[in-house]
Amino acid sequence: MEKMVRLSVIIPAYNEEKRIKRTLDAYCDFFDKKIDYEIWVIINGCRDNTLGVVREAAKRHKRIKYVDIGKVGSKGGAVNHGFKIAEGEMIGFVDADMATPPGAFYELVEGIDEYDGIIASRWIKGAKISKKQSFKRVFAGRAFNLIVNLFFNLGIRDTQCGAKLFRKEAVKKVCKELGITKWAFDVDLLYQMKRAGYNIKEIPTEWNEPGGSHLKARTVIEMFLAVLRLRLIYSPLRFIVRLYDKLPRRMHIGEIVK
Repeated sequence: MEKMVRLSVIIPAYNEEKRIKRTLDAYCDFFDKKIDYEIWVIINGCRDNTLGVVREAAKRHKRIKYVDIGKVGSKGGAVNHGFKIAEGEMIGFVDADMATPPGAFYELVEGIDEYDGIIASRWIKGAKISKKQSFKRVFAGRAFNLIVNLFFNLGIRDTQCGAKLFRKEAVKKVCKELGITKWAFDVDLLYQMKRAGYNIKEIPTEWNEPGGSHLKARTVIEMFLAVLRLRLIYSPLRFIVRLYDKLPRRMHIGEIVK
């Protein structure tokens, strides 16, 4: 009987040829000395040479596995695919840009204890942020989390940090219920965990702002609408979502605010 891997780390990758080599090398070099693990890179319809870079990394590091699932339209869809194929006792995900260094991710492994899941947070005491974020980004992040907690009462300060870890039995159960949402995937995941009765721990993390990203007004609107849509789906008013989805695409709000 094949020995079960203790840890599966999922890395969604969309056009990451310039950043993912450094991340894979760093994570493998670190975890080789720490734990029995595997890394699943879920390549999501890339238009660059991400696949080639990952293929070369897999030759250097035998713990790397990868699959190209084609364009699924969201990071959440790629992560959820990873949930379904990973087989570690603990299954988590992290961003390809190494905003979360391997040592910070390993703190999730060490801190999960008796919990069903553990998530990294940039917004609780003890978090270390390498680069001060703009007022606009901080305000948008805090406002988004306020709305999330008003709608879903999660009691979580930072739902969007890209480093989370769950026990296999918990994530395998809820991943079947997750929809493909561009901005609300993490909220959906955590809400499904809550609905299923699983307990989630939030700990401060080290966060290295990757840079190169700018918060746009359209993004803020899309994030709010994604959470509103999710709230309606889990309510008696879900028929509104079905009616909205039947409208011509040109009448969708995301198209109007382009």
